[in-house]
Amino acid sequence: MPKYKHNIFSKLPNVRTTIFTTMGQLAQKHSAINLSQGFPNFDPDPSLIDLVTQAMKQGYNQYAPMAGVMELREMISEKIEQLYGRHYHPESEITVTIGASQAIFTIITAFIGNGDEVIVIKPAYDCYEPAIEVNGGIPVFVQLNNTDFKIDWEVFRSKITPRTKMVIINTPHNPSGTIFTKEDMLELQRSLENTDIIIISDEVYEHITFDGHGHESASKYDGLASRTFVCGSFGKTFHITGWKMGYCAGPAELMHEFRKTHQFNVFSADHAVQKALATYLKEPQHYLGLNQFYQEKRDLFLDGLSTSRFKIKPSQGTYFQLVDYSDITQETDEVFAERLVTEHRIASIPISGFNTKGIDNHLIRFCFAKTNETLLKATEILRKL
Repeated sequence: MPKYKHNIFSKLPNVRTTIFTTMGQLAQKHSAINLSQGFPNFDPDPSLIDLVTQAMKQGYNQYAPMAGVMELREMISEKIEQLYGRHYHPESEITVTIGASQAIFTIITAFIGNGDEVIVIKPAYDCYEPAIEVNGGIPVFVQLNNTDFKIDWEVFRSKITPRTKMVIINTPHNPSGTIFTKEDMLELQRSLENTDIIIISDEVYEHITFDGHGHESASKYDGLASRTFVCGSFGKTFHITGWKMGYCAGPAELMHEFRKTHQFNVFSADHAVQKALATYLKEPQHYLGLNQFYQEKRDLFLDGLSTSRFKIKPSQGTYFQLVDYSDITQETDEVFAERLVTEHRIASIPISGFNTKGIDNHLIRFCFAKTNETLLKATEILRKL
């Protein structure tokens, strides 16, 4: 059979395999303790699995409604209103998605075109920029500082131009583990007054905050909610990342445009899982108890590292912890992370790839959404570095 040479024009010429895949494969190859990728290594609530099984047996195995099962949208609406005081109409302002990443990609695809600028707070989760670029948009970066990962709002405002179409925020923030304060949200609100700029508020870790800190959802603020898609994740909340189940909430006029793209992208999410989640959400403690659950794991992990040479500021939210290894070595974070796997059988995520221009501050990220046994084994190894 003759071989043909394809002249391929890549819309993402600079995108490489994600660091999550790279480190995950390296961890598997070396049988390492995998604290790199952001997924739990423990099972979800058996009662949730039972609810999905029941839904399948009851015949919910064909397409769900395009926007999502109405009972689930009603429960999402009720949850947001109870927690943040904002009512989203289940019919026109909430859509169930195949994970939060699909929601984010669909929002960007629906609203961003050639030459549109999107402000991205760095370090940033790696799905934002490719979605912007593949749609012809231009990412504009605001780099957080390396001491407390706070936004310089004067710098942020200086990035706004007539071409700015969208801003993406993420709180609680991956990878830094910091959270936006009320003052941050008010600064954002003031910064965007008298503009038509849309916000994506990535709030997938909304139920994982520590030390008494509350989550400041964009839905709490009138001047933000009116321009914002709030994106949530059942995968992160209920330890079911492999089920790929999320949602977004936003004003009806924005959601109308979102669904135009959503219906031709995936159309609908898993029917049986939606039915199960609609029932499971009726017990608020299933998500309200998450803060304490993960704080205990964070504290166990930090206690295990307390006599190590890592410099640490405790995570305020998410199930990630950054550590500064500069007292151990001056290697680049990618080299050090790889050596941790090959020599010490511990997998982490280097942070430079999430920063503007690959800034390397000698930080790596560990995921502590693991069993206590796993965390104890990991810290025993890390203390010896």
